[in-house]
Amino acid sequence: MKPNELTLSTRTSELRPAPERQIVFVLLPDVEMLDLAGPVQVFHAANLHGARYTLTYNSSQSIVTSAQGLVFAQLTPLPSVGQDDIVIVPGVYIPLDTLNSASFDPAVTAWIADAYKAGAIVASICTGAFLLGAAGLLDGRRCTAHWMVLDELQSQFQRAHVLDNVLYVHDQRITTTAGIASGIDMALSLVEQDYGALFVAQIARFIVIYMRRNGSHPQTSVYLQYRTHLHPGVHRAQDFLIDHLHESISLDQLAQVAQISVRSFSRAFKEAMGLTPVQYHQQLRLELAAHLLQNPELTVEDVALKCGFKDVRHFRRLWSRAYGAPPSVQRRS
Repeated sequence: MKPNELTLSTRTSELRPAPERQIVFVLLPDVEMLDLAGPVQVFHAANLHGARYTLTYNSSQSIVTSAQGLVFAQLTPLPSVGQDDIVIVPGVYIPLDTLNSASFDPAVTAWIADAYKAGAIVASICTGAFLLGAAGLLDGRRCTAHWMVLDELQSQFQRAHVLDNVLYVHDQRITTTAGIASGIDMALSLVEQDYGALFVAQIARFIVIYMRRNGSHPQTSVYLQYRTHLHPGVHRAQDFLIDHLHESISLDQLAQVAQISVRSFSRAFKEAMGLTPVQYHQQLRLELAAHLLQNPELTVEDVALKCGFKDVRHFRRLWSRAYGAPPSVQRRS
């Protein structure tokens, strides 16, 4: 599928400004395939829709064989990196009884330490955290790894604050991940820091991650919360509503977008979402309002109008019903 064949509500011209980043994947012998492929797919999908990431595959060796037997050849040497770059260290398969910092090439460990000193974001997946620890990057930091190696990680790096029962942890410019599929969640969170929640919601949908997970909390974004279904017409209607937050939209319009009859659309939307199009449209507007209320230059009345509410009192009632307090409380907090 080509990018221009997709219907996305976030266009390239609407993306918020973000730095052009080099994403350096550090490949080690016995690299775990999904640790590598998951994040690669996320950044590649982001590029298809306007992000500015340059993906490179680097190693201290020209040829690396994965734990699953796939051979990576013509790998480039570890490059120079700067403050706009992201270094990602996928995990490797090493038996637990031999897993220690001495297992890794000291030249790679030193390069990771230098990359951090140069200002790069450094992220690990699964056992990649052991390289970050060997580079001295976990001292005094919150971190995580695959549940099977957490005790060993804490034992080897006693100054680290190892967390269990989390998917990933951001601690300033250091990110660590539980591993395997959670590398996808971590990569989405890095893209979100650059381009925002709505863009990432669209990328998650494109790569069919309908239940995108946060590091340690349930996903609360309305852009993702109701994407757990597979009905293409309802997805199109959701995208249309996101694109037309400020307008009054009729069922006829949504049914045309969904390419089904009004009666079938109403039934399909309720079955897929558990709420009506009007209720969903209101939730989208309240989500936008939550962001706009953070701007001290906008009054509550300004926010209501920008979100498509012609009656400010109606906005206040809906907000209070949803959050248990008037919008002025959100502003103060």
